[in-house]
Amino acid sequence: MTTAVPARSRRGPLPARRLVVGALGLVLLAGIWELYKLLGPAGGVVLAGVTVLPRTSDLAMPHLWVMAGRALEPVTGAGGAVPLWRAVLDASLFTLGISTVGWLVGVTVGLALALLMQRFRLAEAAVLPWIILSQTVPLIALAPLVRRWGAQIQFGAFSWESWMSVALIASYLAFFPVSVGALRGLGSPDANHVDLMHCYSAGWWKTLWRLRLPASVGYLLPALRLAAASAVIGSVVAEVSIGLRGGIGRLIVEYAGAAGGDPGKPWAPIFGSVLVGLVAAGFVGLIGRGLRRFRRGEVAA
Repeated sequence: MTTAVPARSRRGPLPARRLVVGALGLVLLAGIWELYKLLGPAGGVVLAGVTVLPRTSDLAMPHLWVMAGRALEPVTGAGGAVPLWRAVLDASLFTLGISTVGWLVGVTVGLALALLMQRFRLAEAAVLPWIILSQTVPLIALAPLVRRWGAQIQFGAFSWESWMSVALIASYLAFFPVSVGALRGLGSPDANHVDLMHCYSAGWWKTLWRLRLPASVGYLLPALRLAAASAVIGSVVAEVSIGLRGGIGRLIVEYAGAAGGDPGKPWAPIFGSVLVGLVAAGFVGLIGRGLRRFRRGEVAA
């Protein structure tokens, strides 16, 4: 008599497969980049007078090895200049720290709003439309206003700093997917299960802790991943909008001016922002591994 082997055991560890698939995806993207540069038209692909694919010149689209080699060289020709990769890494860590603060604030606010809306249906009808409407405000116009308002805040020795404005913008983008995803998750338990908790005289808080929160994990984790990506995007855009130095957003703007004579340089901070996003998503993935016993199936947030 043979014993059935679980599908996951036959196929190998799931994290290892994901790493292999991710690595193959990066190799595929690199191959597409170099193939288009080799075969694509020098002036780019133009449809109806609109350029839909970039030019393939070395200035507009340098080879990948040119970008990699430039990352190992000093930022400038000045003596004592740090390597380009070090400058990008420092800026990436700066932006990652601000994004983390914004993500934590956004998750806290989003969960609080979801709990409020789940507890009181009147609150859901009153608050949910405004939550959706909040995401229609142009971010690039909102960031300077937040900085101006924040500069007027001062309590004793506390004074508002520019990075706090960036973190607030990041949380502004992060709270939306969390509030909507958590609201769906908290309302996902079957009505029979909720009735059973009522039969056991379980109050709202105990029902929340024992039933609704575990049932919401499959909805909440995708929302947390989306919130992490939104926090990174918000931080980068806000850094550009308010002119905050030290972050990857400002570095993208500064290095873009060197594209004419140093085509490999502007791509370094772009890859740095991608790295920040991957680290943020990986952190949420670690949270998901810690909650995997509640993950009976994830759904789109």
